[in-house]
Amino acid sequence: MSVTQLTEQQRTDALAALPEWSLRDDGLAIERTFLFKDFSEAFGFMTRAALLAEVQDHHPEWFNVYNRVQVTLTTHDAGGLSERDVKMATAMDALLA
Repeated sequence: MSVTQLTEQQRTDALAALPEWSLRDDGLAIERTFLFKDFSEAFGFMTRAALLAEVQDHHPEWFNVYNRVQVTLTTHDAGGLSERDVKMATAMDALLA
């Protein structure tokens, strides 16, 4: 199945619905830093997000130090931001609810 990059308008619309996420400078990915109470809470979030990512077959680029998890979402098959990234960002945000 072919995955296509979002258009500029689609990116704008997606980011309006994801206010905590920002477009990377090159426009090919979205990024967010999640802050938690401690390492255990951050690691728990990463574990839940990893299970969602596996189901969606779409895996984040992320970096964790203590209570901080930095996430970058992009779709390599599309050469940039796609609907798959928007769905993953939405799912990750929902883990905080």
